Amino acid sequence: MPKIHRLPDRAAETEKVTINLGPIDLGRIDLLVREGFYSNRTDFIRTAIRSQLGTHAAELDRTIARHRYELGLFDVTRAELEALRDAGETLHLNVVGLARIAADVTPDLARETIAELTVLGALQAPKAVKDALADRMT
Repeated sequence: MPKIHRLPDRAAETEKVTINLGPIDLGRIDLLVREGFYSNRTDFIRTAIRSQLGTHAAELDRTIARHRYELGLFDVTRAELEALRDAGETLHLNVVGLARIAADVTPDLARETIAELTVLGALQAPKAVKDALADRMT
């Protein structure tokens, strides 16, 4: 069975998240930025999120292991899926992070070879492939 490539973590790969904050919290953040504790609001919010994730690191590690998730960035190529198909095997991919299905993967190939797809984070794939796998995504 071909191996799915785990890519190194990259800070440049980001997703936009929108949050609503009250004016008092926002003012406090702006004050910390003005005083030089953080370079901008985004820097503060990223730092706060990383701090909370660090606080729950042990629980996250146990949950990832228990559910057998892969952690990181994963590329799924057409060649790998064709090799799975030719071997009569299917892929069960559970990712915490980013999963990318190559642009040249057809919807039919994806349906033939991807039995299960769970992505907690972001999935990048052609729309037609996402549509073809909609009933297999959790």
